[in-house]
Amino acid sequence: MSLDTVKIETKDKFIELYQENKELIQNDSPDYINEIRNNAFEQFKNLGFPDKKSEKYKYTDLDKEFNNGYRTYLSPKNIKFQINDIFRCDVPELNTKVILLLNGWYYDRENLINELPNGAIVGSLQAAAKLYPEIFRKHFASYADVENEGMVALNTAFAQDGVFVFVPKGVIIEKPIQIINILMDEEEGLTQHRNLFVLEENSQASIVVCDHTLSTPNFLTNSVSEFYIGQNAHFDFSRMQNEHNGSKQVSHLYFQQERNSYVNANTISLHGGLIRNNVNVLLNGEGCENNTYGLYLTDKGQHIDNYVHMDHAFPNCTSNQLFKGVLDDFATGVFNGKVLVRKDAQKTQAFQANNNILLTDDNDMNTKPQLEIYADDVKCSHGATVGQLDEDALFYLRARGINKKESKLLLMYAFANDVIKTIQVPALKERIQDLVDKRLRGELSRCNSCQMHCC
Repeated sequence: MSLDTVKIETKDKFIELYQENKELIQNDSPDYINEIRNNAFEQFKNLGFPDKKSEKYKYTDLDKEFNNGYRTYLSPKNIKFQINDIFRCDVPELNTKVILLLNGWYYDRENLINELPNGAIVGSLQAAAKLYPEIFRKHFASYADVENEGMVALNTAFAQDGVFVFVPKGVIIEKPIQIINILMDEEEGLTQHRNLFVLEENSQASIVVCDHTLSTPNFLTNSVSEFYIGQNAHFDFSRMQNEHNGSKQVSHLYFQQERNSYVNANTISLHGGLIRNNVNVLLNGEGCENNTYGLYLTDKGQHIDNYVHMDHAFPNCTSNQLFKGVLDDFATGVFNGKVLVRKDAQKTQAFQANNNILLTDDNDMNTKPQLEIYADDVKCSHGATVGQLDEDALFYLRARGINKKESKLLLMYAFANDVIKTIQVPALKERIQDLVDKRLRGELSRCNSCQMHCC
């Protein structure tokens, strides 16, 4: 059977699934959402799944991952449990408002919307779409690229629930909001949740997202998150990916920043069989600053693929990208980063770097940092390194009485700390430092946060 035939069959499976379950998928959505959903479905029919002919997906075969018969969660499954009995947060000291998603559905079905005293709203995406149509009509599916990205079109067609966060003008949310995505079932499952975060002008918020699997079956996730950061707004986003090796995750983050806004975004990938992170940023006004960082620690055949597109559309904006990886034990990695500076985006400052350490000869890292510049008054740089631990630094430490194993660990931790130190929530930074140290020592189990201790 040819690869092209497999691709067509995979796409057709999801077309048939949507057509057979259209009434169920659309049942709890307003008409305007279903209109967006139907348009996205038509786009998916045209686009299908990306294959290796696409430069963006040259080293990651998603078609193969979606052609596997996973059960799709078209309604919330009735799984009842006491979260404290089987799960401990990897950041227990973090003083946050906690939101739980179970297999892509808002878990607290009796309390779907929380309206805070300051006017902020936190809750279920499905419920919020019906209660706050003015916000949704303005922002939902306005930033994600449904027209050109088949995976985003697929999510837009199927997604029914997720997280909605709205911070009104001038409001500052003091405590971080923690979103815990849990995958848990007795059978293999596919989840496609959708998140929408809206920060109006002069507002401020911090979001912490933790991804975990709490049972042994394989899982596949195709998620989309849209972020609107209004004028002079300040947003901090941290994500920790810590799923077992049977999990596959494809995530799409779309940030739109308005004039003088600030975003700091961190992704720490500790575990996962396959991870594809897509980050798209539009600097849509003068004076924007965006800092996008990533750290990935992979081994045992794991595959991590980070794609970043930074679009400087206006003058006097600054962006920083720093992605670092440590690969061991036949793991593979990809970094594909692009900085676009448009013609009128003078006085742009854009910096991009990807650095990797390969601990064994059977690792494979493909990196492609790119600059596409159409303005002439800019300050931009990009670069990438792939190598082993510095032998001179290793000799220096060993000459001072530190054994070889500890010397290697110290060098790897110092390498990773360039990303960790950019985390802006102190309790989260401290916990991530501990988790990374354990991960590098091989002490962090594949599902560290779960009390079930499944393999």
